[in-house]
Amino acid sequence: MGVITIGARGSALAMRQAEDVAGWLLEAHPGVEIRIEAIRTSGDENTDAPLAAIGGTGLFTKELETALLDGRIDLAVHSMKDLPTKLPAGLMIGAIPERRTPYDALVAARYSSLEALPEGAVIGTSSPRRAAQLLAYRPGLRIVDIRGNVDTRLGRVMQGEVDATVLACAGLERLERGDAITERLPAHVMLPAVGQGAIAIEVRADDMRAVEFILPLNDGRVSAEVFAERACLRRLEGGCQAPMGALAQAESGVLTLRACVCSPDGVTVLRAETTASLTYAEALGEEVADKLLDQGAENVLRAAR
Repeated sequence: MGVITIGARGSALAMRQAEDVAGWLLEAHPGVEIRIEAIRTSGDENTDAPLAAIGGTGLFTKELETALLDGRIDLAVHSMKDLPTKLPAGLMIGAIPERRTPYDALVAARYSSLEALPEGAVIGTSSPRRAAQLLAYRPGLRIVDIRGNVDTRLGRVMQGEVDATVLACAGLERLERGDAITERLPAHVMLPAVGQGAIAIEVRADDMRAVEFILPLNDGRVSAEVFAERACLRRLEGGCQAPMGALAQAESGVLTLRACVCSPDGVTVLRAETTASLTYAEALGEEVADKLLDQGAENVLRAAR
């Protein structure tokens, strides 16, 4: 195929993910030449304002998708949780490789767990999903907005600016910072973001060479899990910053999907769960979304926007 150009954000985590994808491709296609191009996104340009205040959806993907459509890159590697459920015309998810743990991690310098945090403890997070579920479980906590890369957020905890923060376990592990994890938050406390822990490899739909090239990297089980979660989010019409969590898990050919929709203050938490065959992943996602809509999820999400 000649030289394959992978595009990714320039953050340390995005570069690590792109390097992982390049390594997997080299294993599948020995001798191929691969280069990685760092592309700065609008979400990287503005690190001061809350994500929801500067647009939310597509902030970390639009520039990569433009480069892909223009032919400047052959593949775009994203954190799946950043990728909107509606892709630009002409693009598709070509492969979803193995998934790291989807759960969130509490990172605290002075406390051993979420339960150990005192009333009024300050938690730094820019995620409405995380903030809402934290407040639902521990109403006495105080949430403040913090953004920045992993090291920046870890630094604010270690320097005592906040008592704790919540980050994706997968990101910490990919950066070999798993030692920073104080507690892995279970699903009954914190349902993760849609697609959390998974990598999306996006391609041009008409580039059959690229589609076939990356096919060996696709994990069918993970794809079913992620497509179920994304179908749920899409039916709810929630964006990447919606106060909504979902987790699909496959076992013995059966897919179980749990999802929640929360008010920003954590007072209202709607939950739904059901199972289906792996072959009905998207239908499962829509069914769970419909259960949430029957409980009033549309009004909760509208009020949160």
